[in-house]
Amino acid sequence: MRIIGGKYRGKKLNAPAHSGTRPTSDRTRETLFNILLHNLLFGSQFLLDKTVLDIFAGTGALGLEAFSRGAKSVTFIENHRETLPILYANLKDFDLPSSCVMELDVQKLKRNPHPPFDLIFMDPPYHQNLIVPTLRELESEGWMSKNALILMETAKDEVIDLPPFLSFALERISGAAKLLFCFRQNKIE
Repeated sequence: MRIIGGKYRGKKLNAPAHSGTRPTSDRTRETLFNILLHNLLFGSQFLLDKTVLDIFAGTGALGLEAFSRGAKSVTFIENHRETLPILYANLKDFDLPSSCVMELDVQKLKRNPHPPFDLIFMDPPYHQNLIVPTLRELESEGWMSKNALILMETAKDEVIDLPPFLSFALERISGAAKLLFCFRQNKIE
């Protein structure tokens, strides 16, 4: 595993030795970031100055890739005890503070202590029905900015019924993964 592009291009990432974590493959990350930076919906400057939240962070590969490509800040949410040492080791290799990690169960989020996030990555374990409940928690507890982009990775055969506060933008298949790009819809005040 390595960083695909940006300031830290080619930098190796620590990978899990156990089977409890399924990091996003280099190829899928490359597909995802090519879409983000080259699709007309987003544009080449999309990541600059974005606040990023990487949920079910695992090794932190998605958030670290965004950081390498110009994101202003990255926060990681992970609570898997066997994966946390790998995530912390990767953050140390990028000179990011351990305070970037929130050891939380995303199913029990509290009110967001940070400003809302502009870009949210979600790569939960496949076929565990974690995406929709997590999206509801993020929305109700103030984790999404007004026009946040939410990127979800699922198994390519998983079907997600998006909550009404999200609008579908784009879908791509990459190997065994399906990438869903959605925007938070503005609420009418």
